[in-house]
Amino acid sequence: MIKIERIAALTGHQNPIYTIENSNKPGIFFSAGNDKGVVEWSLDTLLPNVLLPVKSSVYALQLISDQSWLAIGERSGLLTLFDLEKQKVIQNISHHTLPIFDIRSVEQKKEVLVASEDGTVSVWSFENFQLLYQFKVSNETVRCIAINPEQTLVAFGCKDSLIRIYKLEDYSLIHELNRHTMPVTALQFSPNGKNLLSGGRDAQLHIWDATNFTHLKAITAHMYTIYDIKFHPSKPYFATASRDKSIKIWHAETFKLHKIISREKGLDAHILSVNKLLWESHTEQLISASDDKLMMIWDIQVKE
Repeated sequence: MIKIERIAALTGHQNPIYTIENSNKPGIFFSAGNDKGVVEWSLDTLLPNVLLPVKSSVYALQLISDQSWLAIGERSGLLTLFDLEKQKVIQNISHHTLPIFDIRSVEQKKEVLVASEDGTVSVWSFENFQLLYQFKVSNETVRCIAINPEQTLVAFGCKDSLIRIYKLEDYSLIHELNRHTMPVTALQFSPNGKNLLSGGRDAQLHIWDATNFTHLKAITAHMYTIYDIKFHPSKPYFATASRDKSIKIWHAETFKLHKIISREKGLDAHILSVNKLLWESHTEQLISASDDKLMMIWDIQVKE
């Protein structure tokens, strides 16, 4: 049984919100979108604080926790590294000329992976901000990145509907997964490393065995594009977000649908596309970001 309560709706953004990210401090998180700034939030005050201005829409935020840095990817292709302790920009990298859609850090290798609309992924060093590698993943946009818990594999979801799996050791291609019929828009490895979940513009949720990448299950999970998949940090559940304005809560082992968060289900939920999800690291509350310019905080109580 799952009980869901909306705790708050956060206002402050003037345009759609595309991405949210945890910080390394309890109760602090970040958001960005089609505004001209990255915003810091505190669960104590629920008030926005503009962390830094940006020149174009932000599609990707990634905490580099070992360094207390926030990586910011813009529509312009600019990659910015912001030092959260010193509260200042420490590096601007103008390498990609097309939008950056996702960023992931590989803490073990001290590397940052950046996925672009140009179909390439660039790999950057934490230590000297130098470009280490750049490789072509697709002839179309690389939309999303997922890294397995052991940091041995990385998955890229592409506009051409394929998922491509690479070894993190040397960035060699080892698998191409072809089940989606439209662009892949969300990827997430399970916390135990056993499964890879993928969501697409085809509204399909696919479950893959992450050891040999055989296909296990296909679920018509939403009515429209699945924009995000996020596993609960401590319980066997995950959430999906969609352009259909809903959030859905699923069991992480049986993949059974447990709850739908939407206005149609009587909850005071988003009225436009839900673009991103975040389990806040301290409270484990779910935070959702939407085209309706709001972020909502959800308390989700699970009783077996």
